Amino acid sequence: MDNIFYQRVEALRALMRENHWDIVIINGSDPHASEYPANRWKQVEWLSGFTGEAGDIVVTENHAGLWTDTRYFIQANKQLAGTGIVLHKMRVPEQVPIPQWIASLGMDEPCIAIDGLCETMGSVRELRESVPGAVIFPVPDLLGGLWENRPSVPSSPIITLGEDLVGRSRESKLSWLRKWLVMQKADAILLSALDDIAWMLNVRGSDVEYNPVVISYLLVTLEDAQWFVRKDAFSEPDSDTQDSFQELQADGIQIRDYSDIHFALESLKESGVDVLCLDPATTNVSLREAVDAGERIPLTLEAASPVSAQKAVKNETEIAGMREAHLEDGLVMVQFLYWLSTRAGQVNEWEASEYLHSLRARISGFRGESFETISAYGPSAALPHYSTPRVGSALIEPRGLYLCDSGGQYLFGTTDITRTVPMGPCTALEREDYTLVLRGHIDLAMAVFPRGTAGCHIDALAREPLWQAKRNFGHGTGHGVGFFLNDHEGPQELRQNFNSVPLEPGMILSDEPGIYREGMHGIRHENVLLIRSAGDNEFGSWLCFETLTLCHYDTSCLELSLLTQAEKDWLNAYNARVCRELSPRLPAEVAAWLRDKTRPV
Repeated sequence: MDNIFYQRVEALRALMRENHWDIVIINGSDPHASEYPANRWKQVEWLSGFTGEAGDIVVTENHAGLWTDTRYFIQANKQLAGTGIVLHKMRVPEQVPIPQWIASLGMDEPCIAIDGLCETMGSVRELRESVPGAVIFPVPDLLGGLWENRPSVPSSPIITLGEDLVGRSRESKLSWLRKWLVMQKADAILLSALDDIAWMLNVRGSDVEYNPVVISYLLVTLEDAQWFVRKDAFSEPDSDTQDSFQELQADGIQIRDYSDIHFALESLKESGVDVLCLDPATTNVSLREAVDAGERIPLTLEAASPVSAQKAVKNETEIAGMREAHLEDGLVMVQFLYWLSTRAGQVNEWEASEYLHSLRARISGFRGESFETISAYGPSAALPHYSTPRVGSALIEPRGLYLCDSGGQYLFGTTDITRTVPMGPCTALEREDYTLVLRGHIDLAMAVFPRGTAGCHIDALAREPLWQAKRNFGHGTGHGVGFFLNDHEGPQELRQNFNSVPLEPGMILSDEPGIYREGMHGIRHENVLLIRSAGDNEFGSWLCFETLTLCHYDTSCLELSLLTQAEKDWLNAYNARVCRELSPRLPAEVAAWLRDKTRPV
């Protein structure tokens, strides 16, 4: 076959035969367990052509499969055509995860090769438990010999954020982390997750598209902190990055080269570290091997990094910044939707996304989108993570539904908003789906729940209106949102998968139920919510949500008979608030349009 991805899989099989590997696993992450890897580590895309944000590949002598979830089934079927790679569906009742699938092959002591830099300790442990006789070979940069002109490890300018922006100094954060180490009876912790490191050091960069992070590792001991980062690209003495390095060094942070991490881990014991904390969910196998390669090996304590939970609860400065970000972003969104309402039949999906970008770029403090904008009309929106093509995108016609999922990165916060809007007459099914999804969104936003509740306990609130109509959506209902950091942030989430992390005041989550009909339409309504205290009584402490997003919901295609009075009251109050807070800062014609759009139902 002349399909380039088929040829790449065959080249990998030749490498497998040469090294006597029975199975190769290529995952979609990077050495830092990132959800969104830099181009250097987009190995799944290079091997298969699949561009979704979640996907892993397994190759044997006679089978190649891609494992991905419900968000990407339609996309995967299209992109895998002709590659010889078969789609394996996840997040469905009949799912068979990779370790269990390999076990089902019944191989006797299979030789499994993995990329040691991109597989975590936790994933390898699961593989060993599922396939007890397997011989696992961690091979750093496994595809390196096949991937010609592979992108290099990225290196972008670095900035530091002051306490006035983030509300807490790096010295304070390091002091807190060292107290945690003392409580664990440990001497050091290695941080691999890029957003954890950015938060700890109050630094930001742009090494990963849409995520303001820096490719690096951070090793914190009771006495010092070493930041392993690419510094060779910043040789100019007067650069902002050099100023940032000097600021960090003045605060006691040692700046070391990114490539030194393995040597540093091999020599830990000699530097007085007897007990090292590693997070098995984010530490790659290659790093663990480096620890074990030292002449005097420290005791390894496996524990979830405390940083992600600490980062998830925003302080008052961060909350104030997020409110400002959503106010500014709301002004952009209303002006965008006004502009779009006058151009049905004249612009396509890509042109709409470009205009939205141009509006956000005018905001002081804008640092780019928080993810790739999904600008999708009609059938395009049936792909939950549709990638809008620059060439050949669909015309936005004066009928049916248009979906736009977008967000901005600002020095003072991160936004994520989805609006589905009618562009003209809608079918009865479009109106019904639109209303049911909005009902689910509102029901979750109105929730009051006891402290200690996890997101999985209340996920059903957003699904109940759809379930009553025997409809559903395959993705999670909500994810954590960072502060001028990753748009997707844990450990909290709203989804059906069991996650025991309790929701806490100060956490920020999205609320985004949806419905998708292949070849017809897709609908999603999304706001960002802040968890707040709702008071105490004899039954305990109670929590609720405050909606941060400020952009009206179009009521013109609602089936009002499907809404309860409480849902109508919430919708009217929200739209009135949007109009009240945004109108004074909008051009006169846009403000008049918004007043009309927010009339009570």
